[in-house]
Amino acid sequence: MKKLIAVVCLGFVFAVSAPAFAGAQHNKMKGCNKEAKGMKGDERKAFMKKCLSKDYELKSGAEATKPVASADSPAAGGQRDKMKNCNTEAKIKDLKGDERKAFMSSCLKG
Repeated sequence: MKKLIAVVCLGFVFAVSAPAFAGAQHNKMKGCNKEAKGMKGDERKAFMKKCLSKDYELKSGAEATKPVASADSPAAGGQRDKMKNCNTEAKIKDLKGDERKAFMSSCLKG
């Protein structure tokens, strides 16, 4: 019974964490597709295999998206600080419901 529980827990961990690791690979695939534009057949297949390897660096124009700010990056810290300040200000003003929602929206934009 303990083994079954352990296997179920491991399965759950892998199922939950898989999307988090898929983002980088997905972005790399988009960049590789951009670089492979115009290639066909075996040429494209060989290029994609090489491009998707971990050692290959995408060309600057082929990067699909800019990286999203992680929780430790300064950009994420700024947004977090802004949210904290707006929440504090809304609490001081004792805003509730739609008033709070409208205030938070305008506070976070500006």
